[in-house]
Amino acid sequence: MPNFTLNDSIFEAAADKFPTPFHLYDEAGLRQNARDLNAAFSWCKDFKEYFAVKALPNPVILRILKEEGCGVDCSSETELMLARACGFHGEEIMFSANAMPYHEFRIAREMDAYINLDDITHIDVLEENGDIPETICCRYNPGGDFRIGTAIMGNPGDAKYGFTYAQLQDGLKILKAKGAKKFGLHSFLSSNNTDTAYYPTLAKLLFKAGRDLAAETGLKLSFINLSGGVGIPYRPDQQKTDIFAVGEGVRQAYEEIFPEGGVAIKTELGRWMTGPIGWLVTRAIHKKDTYKHYIGVDACCANLMRPAMYGAYHHITVCGKENLPHDHQYDVVGCLCENNDKFAIDRMLPEIVNGDLIVIHDSGAHGHAMGYNYNGRLRSAEVLHQQDGSFRLIRRAETAKDYFATLNVDESAMELGL
Repeated sequence: MPNFTLNDSIFEAAADKFPTPFHLYDEAGLRQNARDLNAAFSWCKDFKEYFAVKALPNPVILRILKEEGCGVDCSSETELMLARACGFHGEEIMFSANAMPYHEFRIAREMDAYINLDDITHIDVLEENGDIPETICCRYNPGGDFRIGTAIMGNPGDAKYGFTYAQLQDGLKILKAKGAKKFGLHSFLSSNNTDTAYYPTLAKLLFKAGRDLAAETGLKLSFINLSGGVGIPYRPDQQKTDIFAVGEGVRQAYEEIFPEGGVAIKTELGRWMTGPIGWLVTRAIHKKDTYKHYIGVDACCANLMRPAMYGAYHHITVCGKENLPHDHQYDVVGCLCENNDKFAIDRMLPEIVNGDLIVIHDSGAHGHAMGYNYNGRLRSAEVLHQQDGSFRLIRRAETAKDYFATLNVDESAMELGL
């Protein structure tokens, strides 16, 4: 199987420079994704992408996206701090709240970020922890089944997010009475959807709801936030989402509902933007044959937890062996004391020997970002493959000192030699 966009020689060169495991990101691919997205929505003069920081919260990545005209979507105090440190300010930031600590609303207001409220009760929370801005966004949960054509893509009513339509009717009137003049409408109804009809279907739903709510409440509809949900092909036989077809579908829906224009479009594409430009690079260090055949690698699900958490598929290639027969069936596993610490189960791969460099694909979104320290395992480095072909360490690997840094007991620190 091919390594998609990068040659094996790039992974091998990176592994010669940095100890495995590490996440590798491709700058050229990241910039191209941002440019393709902006081109696909260039028909809307007020379009802006707000990259979901939670997908890849690294300041080097965020600054690259800022250079490409993107804003950021934040959902915590530390993400707001990261955005500010990277030079984002005001309406370049979307703060998407749900069950947030109250003081985070105040911080977002102090930064003049857009506030995206998740519940009608948050109106009072925001007013008491900051104030009500002139432009406010609300998250809509339509409930029921979300369909694309005849296919059911999900049940929004099971999600914890968003206002009902009746709550929007009441909530926007309350916000107007408290000083709001314009509003945005946001919704997220399906995750990792590669169907090019997803965004246009969601857009039409939001366009109609926004138009009707503006008429009912007297508030001006300022923007529609299509959020995330546009997916990537994790499997080699899946088709890549045609972002230009997606943009054209949204344009058609827009012109049908808003023939006079005047409503901005915003997106929050984390996975689509960075997922395919990231790889977890690791080495085979153990081989075990019992009732099954296992390849143990020096990474574990603390480095990439999606397969363990969701049963998610991540494609795996072995450097230098992609053209060999895939005639060996392996479970590719890590070292955690958990049986679900597996990157692949019964995966057909070429024969693997200890020392082989293994590449786990599409780790650029919700990969390193979801890392954790269970079993005392330390999070890996992040490396940028720059446009000139060189490598840049953009996050060092954790050390034991990092792991113990939050222990606030002097005796413990002394015993550990810290």
